[in-house]
Amino acid sequence: MAGKNRFVIGKRQPRDATADTSDSSKASWKTSRTSPRHGMTYASRMSLSFALTSIMTVVVLVLVLAVVWEGQFQSYTRSNMERLADSTATSLAESYDAEGSWTEKVLARAEAASMSSSDVGIQVLDGSGQVIYDDTWATSEATSASTSSSSAAAKPRASLAPTVSDAFVSTQVTLPSGEEVGTVRVWAFGSDALLTKSDAAFRTNSYGAIAVAAAIAVILACIIGLIVSRSLSRPIHRITSCAGQIRNGDLTARTGVTGEDEMGQLGETFDDMATTIEKDLKLEHRLTSDVAHELRTPLMAMQATVEAMQDGVLPTDEEHLETVASEVRRLSRLVDAMLRLSRLENGTTAFEPVRTDMVALVRGIVSAQEQLFADQGLRLRFANEAPHKECYCDVDRDMIRQAVINLMSNAMRYTPEDGWVVVTVGQDRADVLVTVSDTGIGIAKEDLSRVFSRFWRSDASRERVSGGLGVGLAVTKEIVDRHHGYISVESELGRGTTFMLHLPREHHTKAVASASAAGSSTMED
Repeated sequence: MAGKNRFVIGKRQPRDATADTSDSSKASWKTSRTSPRHGMTYASRMSLSFALTSIMTVVVLVLVLAVVWEGQFQSYTRSNMERLADSTATSLAESYDAEGSWTEKVLARAEAASMSSSDVGIQVLDGSGQVIYDDTWATSEATSASTSSSSAAAKPRASLAPTVSDAFVSTQVTLPSGEEVGTVRVWAFGSDALLTKSDAAFRTNSYGAIAVAAAIAVILACIIGLIVSRSLSRPIHRITSCAGQIRNGDLTARTGVTGEDEMGQLGETFDDMATTIEKDLKLEHRLTSDVAHELRTPLMAMQATVEAMQDGVLPTDEEHLETVASEVRRLSRLVDAMLRLSRLENGTTAFEPVRTDMVALVRGIVSAQEQLFADQGLRLRFANEAPHKECYCDVDRDMIRQAVINLMSNAMRYTPEDGWVVVTVGQDRADVLVTVSDTGIGIAKEDLSRVFSRFWRSDASRERVSGGLGVGLAVTKEIVDRHHGYISVESELGRGTTFMLHLPREHHTKAVASASAAGSSTMED
């Protein structure tokens, strides 16, 4: 139907019947901090965290390189030297087998291998272990000649070959027949780790490149950390600023933070909370005004009547005393309704659910109210939507009777003469449904969410002389909440309103027992 509005209130969640009853006398309270904090900001901490993470990554990388890569690199350079020694030994063996002894022609093969790389030294030993070739002799002899040319021939040849076994590699010169006739030693000049100049340069350049990459990684991590931290701290700052504005009284402040992530959900939840606080505060102000108005009207009427009778303006007769008595009864009803609502909200009202036939219960309520509706010129009807099914559920009969009567009274109050009020009992899979429909003035769309607020009445109902206390629907909501049900309402201006109680068929036994125990122990007279 076009123009129809619908609103549902309440949650299907058991209330926690156990409240904090701690009787400790110790308490504390403090005001919020107004002075600025002197410390690292969230963005700075995030940037520092990113930088430290990158530095730790670099340190781990360097350690891995120092332990693993360095060993692998040295094994690689040693294998290169071993291949050079093997190839030289093979060449010498072939030449030796052809010549039959260590001749100049055979040793020329070693000299040729030595000349292939200026960073590598080669030494050849015969079968008895005597050095017969060393490519460092020329260098050592030249050095000796520069100091004493007259005694050079008398001195033994000096070698620059390393004496430590780990500083060189050696391979046996083995003839095709299997005879070992000598040994070839190969080493790298100026290095005890068998590293040639090119190998050392490669290692140095590699470490330099790693250092540059590490520095770039740390800088990039700092930049990324700064960007990410600012993007994260910006909504936090907005939420903090908005909270400060709300604390200072500006309830219209909103963060404007939205999104699908946790920060966006936090901003949206905060804005919803701020909106709820603003509405609650406005409702509190309106509640104060409404309570004052509801109390002032009968009090002023009684005061005017009593003063007029005291001054002799009005006679002290039964008619004027009845005026005072009616206003006293109105005040009494208002106080009773408020007390009843307060007890329901606090859980101090005894709650005694029993298995009940909802059709029989509601039909009895309608039968008792028929004459009252007829006196108001209204037609009241009861309908059972499930005549062939049982509509049983666990309810507190007195509470449900009061809730249904409140809805019926509300319908009677705001339905014009010759209108209809229909009370229906039905069911769905899990709930028993009690519906009260009328052909009254209806409720505006913007007012649907406030119909269950205490003392709230629409502007149209305020103009009616028959307007109630504005507490009945609030009491009804609390009753339904105690049953772990909920209320839905549909309305259309000028066409009528439908309230529907959704009552679960089975009540949670533990929750009922806890609530009943709490209500019995704290119930007041």
